[in-house]
Amino acid sequence: MSIRIRSTLVSAVNFNDSTNLCRNRSRNCRFSIRSCLSDSDHRKLVFEVKERLAKDYSSLPVGRNGRDDEEMILWFLKDRKFSVEEAIGKLSKAIRWRQEFNVSELSEDSVKIAAETGKAYVHDFLDVKGRPVLAVVASKHTPGLLDRIEDEKLCVFLLEKALSKLPEGQHKILGLLDLRGYRTENADLKFLTFLFDVFYCYYPSRLDEVLFVDAPFVFKPIWQFIKPLVKKYASLVKFCSSETVRKEYFTDETLPTSFRN
Repeated sequence: MSIRIRSTLVSAVNFNDSTNLCRNRSRNCRFSIRSCLSDSDHRKLVFEVKERLAKDYSSLPVGRNGRDDEEMILWFLKDRKFSVEEAIGKLSKAIRWRQEFNVSELSEDSVKIAAETGKAYVHDFLDVKGRPVLAVVASKHTPGLLDRIEDEKLCVFLLEKALSKLPEGQHKILGLLDLRGYRTENADLKFLTFLFDVFYCYYPSRLDEVLFVDAPFVFKPIWQFIKPLVKKYASLVKFCSSETVRKEYFTDETLPTSFRN
């Protein structure tokens, strides 16, 4: 009798384990759709989006970063968890914005005025994880000093430059916000709104991590105001010290010059 009861209990445990495993797999599929789709499925969805864009948004440009750019289409599909409708809506908006903003025409000369302030730059080296680094020096930004479009053009140009440095197999960049010397007069909520649109709408999922370095006390209330606005992107933010940047993100040879002192 005891052997029969034990056998029944083992069977019940195995059944529950199997049921839980199936539930977990189902749950994982919902949260990791990419792993549940094959390359063939990806290609079919890319083709579907491509055809729909050609039909419904024929005025949009073609070519690199255009409506027939399959790599760009796949990236937006991944960002939208492979929802064709959502990807089309977000992608068409991004392509139109690129056209209106003249992203392809941005150059070193066209952003020279803003770049000379030293407020932002793309670091010459990758970090220890092989990510291009887009650095911002908050204390060098003064709202109203330049026409806002100049700052916006610099932002987009540097983002394009950082993405052009992506090594094989890497798809995201590191954002480094240097808050040393930051004061309340450096705050610029209008530009932060533009920045959020850029990363959420036009360059989705391109930020891997954002370091807030040596944030002073006066920055904390601003972050508490901004945090709900950036939603899921807030989870990418890490407050850290200059020492952490030096020890955990770069080698002695690749460390940005401003962090060597």
